[in-house]
Parts: sequence; C-alpha cells; structure tokens
Amino acid sequence: MDRSNSTNRREPYPSNEYSTNNTNSRVDFLTKKTNESHLEPEEEECTQSVERIFESKEVPTWQSQLTFRAFFVSFILGILFTFIVMKLNLTTGIIPSLNVSAGLLGFFFVKTWTKFLEKSGWLKQPFTRQENTVIQTCVVATSGIAFSGGFGSYLFGMSEVIAKQSNEDNAADNIKNPSLGWMISFLFVVSFLGLFSVVPLRKIMIIDFKLIYPSGTATAHLINSFHTPQGAKLAKKQVKALGKFFSFSFLWGFFQWFFTAGDGCGFVNFPTFGLKAYENRFYFDFSATYVGVGMICPYLINISLLVGAILSWGIMWPLIQDRKGHWYPANQSASSLHGIQGYRVFIAIAMILGDGLYNFCKVLGRTLYGIYFQIREKRAGSVLPVGARGSPTEPSLSYDDQIRTELFLKDQIPMWVAIAGYVSIAIVSTVTLPHIFHQLKWYYIVVIYIFAPILAFCNAYGCGLTDWSLASTYGKLAIFTIGAWAGAAHGGVLAGLAACGVMMNIVSTASDLTQDFKTGYMTLASPRSMFISQIIGTAMGCVISPCVFWLFYKAFHDLGIPGSEYPAPYALVYRNMSILGVEGFSALPKNCLTLCYVFFLGAIAINALRDAVGKNKAKYIPLPMAMAIPFYLGSYFAIDMCLGSLILFIWTKIDKVKADAFGPAVASGLICGDGIWTLPSSILALAGVNPPICMKFLSRKDNIRVDGFINP
Repeated sequence: MDRSNSTNRREPYPSNEYSTNNTNSRVDFLTKKTNESHLEPEEEECTQSVERIFESKEVPTWQSQLTFRAFFVSFILGILFTFIVMKLNLTTGIIPSLNVSAGLLGFFFVKTWTKFLEKSGWLKQPFTRQENTVIQTCVVATSGIAFSGGFGSYLFGMSEVIAKQSNEDNAADNIKNPSLGWMISFLFVVSFLGLFSVVPLRKIMIIDFKLIYPSGTATAHLINSFHTPQGAKLAKKQVKALGKFFSFSFLWGFFQWFFTAGDGCGFVNFPTFGLKAYENRFYFDFSATYVGVGMICPYLINISLLVGAILSWGIMWPLIQDRKGHWYPANQSASSLHGIQGYRVFIAIAMILGDGLYNFCKVLGRTLYGIYFQIREKRAGSVLPVGARGSPTEPSLSYDDQIRTELFLKDQIPMWVAIAGYVSIAIVSTVTLPHIFHQLKWYYIVVIYIFAPILAFCNAYGCGLTDWSLASTYGKLAIFTIGAWAGAAHGGVLAGLAACGVMMNIVSTASDLTQDFKTGYMTLASPRSMFISQIIGTAMGCVISPCVFWLFYKAFHDLGIPGSEYPAPYALVYRNMSILGVEGFSALPKNCLTLCYVFFLGAIAINALRDAVGKNKAKYIPLPMAMAIPFYLGSYFAIDMCLGSLILFIWTKIDKVKADAFGPAVASGLICGDGIWTLPSSILALAGVNPPICMKFLSRKDNIRVDGFINP
C-alpha cells in the first residue's frame, strides 16, 4: 500500500502513495499480528520484563553485531525482496510490509548456518537478536530502494514510453530514458542524505520524546520472540509453512507461463464473471501474489479497493463512454489522455492529492503539537539533547527501559560525523545532479537541501506518532514547486520529477532509520550497528534495484504500456502531476476538471468524516487513497486481494490462534514464490524462449468467425 510502506515499506495504506507503502504505507498490521501470536508464551513466562529473559546473555559489541554472515544473508534476501517489490511496483504499486518475511527468513538462514557450524565444531560466535536486527534492517533498506528509487513512479515517468502516453508539449525536453549508469549514480548521490539528517536527533526521538514507532516496536517484539525457546519453535514451523506456499506459488507461476504465448493469453485473462465484465476489468486473474497481499493488508484496504473499482469501472467510466463525441472526440484512442483515459488518470490523481493533502496537514498538525507539548513538559532550563549529549537514566524508568537507555546512549554517533556526512554528500550531489538532469539547476538542489532536514525531521517525528511516512506527499510538493519554478520552456516536467526523487529519498530514508533506531533500542542493538547496517543496505539497494529494473526493462518490451503485464501505473500518474504543475489544466478533457474538483474535495470530506466519527465507526468508511488505485487499473487485483481477505477471515473463524500465527507466513510464501518466478521468466524472455501455448477466451460469435477463417 503508495511500501511499499512502501519500503515503501511503512505506509498507512498499501500503495506507492505513502511510504507505511500506507500499508500506504502505516501501522504494520502484519508484524502486529505475528507479534501478538509470538509473545503470548513469553508473557506467561515473564509479564514484567522482556530483558530479564535475556539477562544471562551477554550483549555483543557493536563491531560483533556486524558479521560477514549477516551481510551475506542480507545480500541474498535483498535480491529476493527487490524482485518482489519491483514486480509489485510495476503492476499495481501496492506494496505490503515485508518486515516479517525479512526477519523470519534472516532468522532461519543464519540459525541454519550456525547450527551446521556448531555440529562441525567451527562456530565462533552464536546468533543473537542484535545480529538478527542488523539483518532485518539491511534487507529492508536494500529492498526499500526499489520503492523510493521511483522505478514504478517518478523515475520511469521520465521515459519516452510514458511520455508518449501523456502527449504534452515540449516532450523532447522532458524525456530521459532509463540507463544503468545514470540510475545507479543518481541513487548513490541522493539516497544517503536522509540518514545523516536525523542522526543528531535520535536521542530526542527515542529517549526524550519516547515516540512509539509502531512498526519498529512490533518488529523488535518479533525479533525478541524469535530468540526465546518458544519463539524459536514457532518460527521453525512458520518457515515450513512459508516454504510450502513459496513452492506452490513458484510452480503455479511456472505452470501459467506455458499458456501465455501471445497478448491476452493465459489464466491472467480468464473472464471469470463473463466477457462483458472482463471488458470492464472485472475478473479474477489467478495471481498468487495479490491473494497473499490481500491476506496481509487490513480488510478495510481491500474493501476500499473493491468499492473504488465498482464506482469507477462499474458506474462512472461506462457513463462517460456513453458521452463519447460530446465530452471527448469519438475517434480518440482509448489510451489517449484527451479521451476516456484522461478521466481515469486525472480523477485518480485528484483523489490521491486530496487524500495526501488532508493527511499531510493532519500529521503535520499532530507533529507540531507533539513537539510543543514535549518542549513544554521539559523542566525549566533544560536543553534539547542533541548528538552525544545525554542525561542520567531517570529513576522512574522500568527495568527494560533502564537497560535499553543505557546501551542506546553507550555507542554514540559523533555529531561531526552527521554534519560532515550531510554537507559532503550535499556538495557532491549539487555538483553531480545537474550533469545527470540538465533541467535540474544547482540552485533548485540547494533550496531542496536547505529545507530537507526540516521536512525529514517532520516526517520522522510524524512517523513515530502515527506510523505514517508521507514521503511521496513531500515528493509531490517538490514536483509542483520545482516544476513550476523551472517552467514549461526549460524542461519543467523532468525537473519536477527529478526533484521528487531527491525529496522522496531524503524523507523516506530518514523515517526508515528512526524506525530502525527504535527496533535497535528494543533489541539492544547498537545505534552504530543500525546506522552502518542501514548505510550498507542502502548502498546494496542502489546497485541491486537498478539492475533488477533493467532486467524487467529489457525482458518485457511492453513495460509501462496500459493493459500489459507490467503497466507501471504510477509512472503515468507522476508524470501527469508534473505536467499539471508546469502547464496547468488546459489539456484536460471536457468536464474533467469539474469532476477532479468533486473527487478532490470528496477525498478530504471522507477523511474528515472518518476522523469525526471515531475509530469504531471509521472502520466501515472506505479509504479514499485505496479507492483511487483501481480508477486507473481496474478491479482485477482488488478481487484477488478480497479473496485473500476472505481466506484469512474464514481461517480466523475456524482457528484464530493458527491464523494469527501462520497467516503472515502463508501470505509471505505466496508473495515470494510468485515474485521470484519473475527472475526465470525474465531470463527466458531475454533468451528468446517463448511459451508454447496461447489460451485465449472468445465469445461464441468470435469463435465461429475464427473457426471459419481457419477451416474455410
């Protein structure tokens, strides 16, 4: 939900539009469910203190937490999860949290490694929860670049494939086709700034303000539970369940491949509810990935997607198509933004912007109020403790918090490292980026970097309060401001998209790092090991993600084309946001602007209503962001996800304990198996090996015509 929490990995809804990605991105529902099921045995053992369970175990030094095996496993899992996130990015943009999968698989692989070495007599260092935290942090940082790198949004939106669908003026000045060299260079100069921007404020966030960071807290509970006897037994069973469904999902993807020899072939085009419904994109496409995503995402997300699909493809688009020739030219192609496609794209954008604006204002308001309240509560004469300055452990703290605070303050990251790192990278970036994008002038970048630390702090603080990372909202702010500043005559569209990338990477990595600091705080992992793990994971992601995208780009020649296997819907959405920022509303079809106003205000009104009625009633009101996604794509993936919700709902009714314990593992297996199948399918496509069979569905009338043509 706009990782893709989304990572996009922590978003309030599951989409590219927030980085919860909302699941957009996001209280991490998956981690919470697993955490609850894991912690019951430990809570029976010790209801007062988690740290007393680990009292007999020595905490390793920060250097000992950074092991070769940890980064080797992180590298392998990073590649695995990058393929998964990339596939989700390029299909629907809905990215669930993969924290549980990363933590679980990291635990399994290293535990297996150490058990083998122990039997051989070669084990020198046991596997600890601190090392497990390093692995989880590194893996999520690596795969998170697949979201924040914009391969399904702003970065691919610069390409000629997407530009041809937009039909804007001065298109030639606003095109930059993907290339491995500039993509890797771009990510390296923009992906580390956010890490250095929040390092000096980590003590304020974690110790002084005691921010919750729900996803980071839940992940820490999960890792702590793995390293108790009961948790280790459950983790072993969960890995077995994940492996079974991984194998099923992978083999199912392999089986489906045999029937996809042409366009519109295979199970993914099965007209489940009839051909008329299929024409309006209502069908079940047998995707194991999105059934698994549906099992992870909250019920409300999936129902909101289905409501949005029915409203758009079931009601609005057929009514607008009946006005063909009046509202837009009758001879306009279905993919033209001057025709029906314009209504689909721009109304979806209006809902996304309305939802984003409301949540931005709400989270910013809560952030400012929270800061004011925290400062007011400080004792007279106290100073905000930044950098290495600390205060004695408060006597009122619990035993757990006393131990955690002491160790958290022990391994400090010097202030000069943060300042020197930020300034150095900012200088290199300011010099380098105009050579990659000549439309993005150096003074645009300087302005972004002046305001970026403030916005990164606001995003990290808001994420600690609400678990919502509004990285993509800050990115849209950069699109409109820098795009309008550059102007249409000077490549404003591409300048806006590039500025979006700079801003998104800074604020996204900042909130991710503070989440990881919270996880490290609760598992006694050193802040230094967390910071270094995040840097190494980010560096791996800056290479792995462009290479994986490049594989998709070369293997699937219809990448980014509407109706293809990988339509990359948010690439067109982001490009058209940039066009709106530069050129205004003149190119919109008739009455489209009026409808955009209605849905923009409607999204704000629905969000306000949800907040006004309270949590108990709000769970019955759809989420505008989730409703907007199928406006452009159709309902097929929403049907998959609702099926996943139905499976989990029935399972919960039959056996809630097992559903809570094994549901996330089953869902992760379905997602991982189907996601990994994209690697061999891409290699087959690059090698020119095509499927042998085309399974296509025709009406009786068309079938008679085909038979007559084949057998005259």
